[in-house]
Amino acid sequence: MTRGLKIGLAVVALAGLVYVYYTEIKPVVIFGLRDDYAYAIPFQRVPQGLVSLKAESCGQCHREIYEEWKTSIHAHAYEDPFFQAYWKKDKNIWVCLNCHTPLENQQPTLVKDIPRGRVEKAVQEPNPHYDAEYQKESVTCAACHVRDGVILGPFEDALAPHPTKYDPKFRTAELCYRCHNVVSGPAQFYNVGPCGTYAEYEGKHWQEQGFICQSCHMPEIERPVAVGGPVRRGRRHLWRGGHDPDMIRRAVEIEVKADTDAPKPGDRVGVTLTLTNAGAGHKIPTGDPDRFFTVEFIVEDRQGTVLERQSSTMGRWILWQPAIIELYDNRLLPLAARDYRFDYRLPEQPGDLILKTRVQYHILTDGQHEMLRNKYGLMGDDPYRFVIDERTFPLSADLGAALTQGAQLSAIGRAEEGMNCKVNAEG
Repeated sequence: MTRGLKIGLAVVALAGLVYVYYTEIKPVVIFGLRDDYAYAIPFQRVPQGLVSLKAESCGQCHREIYEEWKTSIHAHAYEDPFFQAYWKKDKNIWVCLNCHTPLENQQPTLVKDIPRGRVEKAVQEPNPHYDAEYQKESVTCAACHVRDGVILGPFEDALAPHPTKYDPKFRTAELCYRCHNVVSGPAQFYNVGPCGTYAEYEGKHWQEQGFICQSCHMPEIERPVAVGGPVRRGRRHLWRGGHDPDMIRRAVEIEVKADTDAPKPGDRVGVTLTLTNAGAGHKIPTGDPDRFFTVEFIVEDRQGTVLERQSSTMGRWILWQPAIIELYDNRLLPLAARDYRFDYRLPEQPGDLILKTRVQYHILTDGQHEMLRNKYGLMGDDPYRFVIDERTFPLSADLGAALTQGAQLSAIGRAEEGMNCKVNAEG
C-alpha cells in the first residue's frame, strides 16, 4: 500500500468519524433531553365551567393575578426578541418550544418519537389542536394549573365554578424544575448543565432556611385570589429575574473600601470592591450560560479623559466546539463574596482625579448582540446589559468622606428596595 493511499484512507476514516460524531453523538442543541421536557405537556381540555384555556378567561375572576402575569417574562417567553433570534440561530428546532410554549395545545406539530434522542430526527405530524394565538401566550396559566380538566393549585379548600384540586408541589421548588434544570447531553461537559438554576439551589443555605424559588420570584401577598373570594396568603405572579435590573440589585451587596482615607500626590491608592451574593438562593449570574458580570475601576481627569481602567469578569467560560466543555466558572454561590482589588499611583500633581467603580450585569456580550441583530433578525432595543451599581470618588483628601457617604447611601437604597424577599413581598 502506497503512502498516498494510506493518507487517503486515513482522511476518509477521519471524515467518517467526524460525520458519525456530529450526526449520532453530539446533540444539535446545547442541552440533553430529559423525559419530562423532551415532549410538550399533553393536550389539555377546557375544564367544565370555563369557556377557554386563554389567560384572559382566567383573568375574569383572577384579575390581579392576570394583570401581573401579563407583565412577566413568562407571558412573553415565545415572542421575546432574544428567544426568537436565538431560536432562528438554532434553525427553529421544535424542542425549544417545550419550555417557551409548553402546552401541546400551543405547538404546531406533535412529536411522536425521538429516535436515539436525536431531536433533529424527531418523528412529527401536524397537530390538529394547534392554536397559533394561544402559542403567543407562552407560559400561560394552564401550563402550570390545568391537568385533565381540573384546575390545580396550592389551596386545599378552594371553592370555584370549575373543578379544583390541591397539588402540594405548588408549595415547593419542584414547580420550577421542569424548565429551570435543563441537563447536559452527550459530549457536553457542563458543571451543572447549561441552565441549571434548580440544581444550584437544591440543598443550599436558603433551602435550609425554608426559602423556595417562589419566595423571591413570586413574593407573598395577602389578597383575594379571585374576585369576591376570601383574603388568602397567596403569591404574586411576577417571576422577575435575570432580565430585571432591580431584581439583580436585590441579589447583590457591594462595598467599596480604600487603604487610605486621604491620599496625597505621589501616593499609591489601593481600593477594594467586595461583591457579595447576599440575596439569591442560587449562583449569580444564573440561567443562560452567556450571562456575566463585569466589575470596573476607572480613573478620569476633570475633562473625563480615562487615565486607567481595570475590568474583571464573573461568569462561565465554555468551549462550544468540537465538544462543549465548561472550562471555568467563577460565579458566586449564595452568601459568598469576592474582593476585586485596584491599585493606582497618584501623579505628583494629580489635579482633580476621580475614581469610578461600576458593576454591570450582561445578558450577552456586545459581539453576540451584534451577531443576533445582523444574522438572526434580533428586533427591538431591549436592553442586554444593566449598570447595577456605579459610584464616584475623588482621589484626594476627601476620599474617606466620600466612601463613608457612599456606604450610607447604599445602605439606605437597599433598605428602600427590600433586603430580602419577605420585606419586598408587597412591592
